[in-house]
Amino acid sequence: MADKDALYLKGLQEGDRIVFEQIFREFYPSLCLSARRYFPDKLAAEEVVQDFFCKLWDKHSEIQINTAFSGYLRKSLVNHCLNYSRKLDIERKFIDYGDNMEEVHGTNDYDSNSEFSEYVSRALLELPEKRREIFELSRFEGLKYHEIAERLNINIKTVETQMTRSLEFMRKYLKDFIAIMALIMSAITKA
Repeated sequence: MADKDALYLKGLQEGDRIVFEQIFREFYPSLCLSARRYFPDKLAAEEVVQDFFCKLWDKHSEIQINTAFSGYLRKSLVNHCLNYSRKLDIERKFIDYGDNMEEVHGTNDYDSNSEFSEYVSRALLELPEKRREIFELSRFEGLKYHEIAERLNINIKTVETQMTRSLEFMRKYLKDFIAIMALIMSAITKA
């Protein structure tokens, strides 16, 4: 392992935020390019990589690396992309199931779209006001980070930080809902 890799690993394991920021700045662009193989949409790929870095930070003290640091990140990102893609597939199947129930029965006793929307709305209300505003501008209005920074007259790094925190919160908040969807989908496929 190279000296720089060893410094990155040690700093990451010790929870050094400065080292983590260096890792983020150095590897984020190339990891976004790698993620584009799985998520052709640039914004989706960036979101997946940001989610990957959140998880990397969450597990920083548990990380053990015996190979090149960049190789470890690329391999971990590939696994993260595959898991993220599977999660999206489950969500799509669940929504399709709700739509099919509506077509077959003329009504949808369990409206997955509105239930999911309601759950997301409740999660958004839990966010601090400024963070929610940044999240909504990004996800609902489709603005890029630099456009949000310009509109709100704030630093782009602030936008990145707030989005990372929002996505982490949303992932945790929606975890139970997604688990329920997965259970329903497994019951449907077995039937």
